[in-house]
This record gives sequence, structure tokens and C-alpha cells, in this order.
Amino acid sequence: MDFKLITVAIADYKVAKKPDILRTILGSCIGICIFDPKNGVGGLAHIMLPNQTAEAVNLKKYAETAIPMMIDDMVSEGADKKQLKAKIVGGATMFKMASDSFIGSIGLNNTKRVREVLEENGIKIIAEDVGGDYGRTIDFYIESGQVRIKSLGKEEKSI
Repeated sequence: MDFKLITVAIADYKVAKKPDILRTILGSCIGICIFDPKNGVGGLAHIMLPNQTAEAVNLKKYAETAIPMMIDDMVSEGADKKQLKAKIVGGATMFKMASDSFIGSIGLNNTKRVREVLEENGIKIIAEDVGGDYGRTIDFYIESGQVRIKSLGKEEKSI
């Protein structure tokens, strides 16, 4: 089977079709894996922050802008918005700071905003692996919708 392994950088997203695999590495950032199982189209957004700032240049950095942009691109590639499902990964507390500080709560705030934006767009989260205090590498298999998660010192898992 010929597939492309496509790396998604921080503050970016990629859309692909089966049998391709999307990969990213996460800490406090969130990986949003959205897919249309019927049409074999998927996307992976790697968002850094929950909300757009006034001076925003890269709209792919924020949950509230990246997710709708990626959905539009997925529909352009043949996805049916009514068929979309999501899996979310990441949102770890990577820095030991007061939980009420901006940096100390960034993973939690990212997770909360991603959930809100997906709900606003009518997309159900069917699986997640969020929180904790460790990073994750994820491989998102467009063909099956499976997300494989690897973390240092932890057993590999799939959602």
C-alpha cells in the first residue's frame, strides 16, 4: 500500500486522504484529528493557543480559527461535514507553575476551547487522550481513523 507520512508542524494543519498518515508531536498543544470515515478524508491541526490574539498573523495557531479553516479544506477535498468525527490528543501541563498562571494552565485552556469549537461546528469527539504532564507523538491513520499515541516511558496506545 502506498501512503504518504505527512508531518504537521506546530501552529499548522494538514488535510489528507486515505491511506495517508498524519504525524505530530504534542505537549501543551492539542492535536485535533477530524475525519470523514465514509469519504476517507482527514485533517490534523496542531494548535498552540485557544484564542486568536489581536496581532495574529498565523491563524492556524489558534483553536477558534484553525479548526473551521481545516474543516473547510476537508470539505473542499470531498469530506461531508455531517459525517465528521473528532479525536483530540495533548493538552498536557508541561511546565511546573501555578495552575492559575497563563503558562501553567495553557494545556487545560487549549482542551476546553477545542471542545467548544468542535461543538460549535457540530463535530462529536469520539475519543481523547488529554492532560497529564508528558508529551505525545501521534500518528493519525486517515483510512481507519485510528490515532496511535507514543509517550516516553509509557505503553503505546490507540484511540
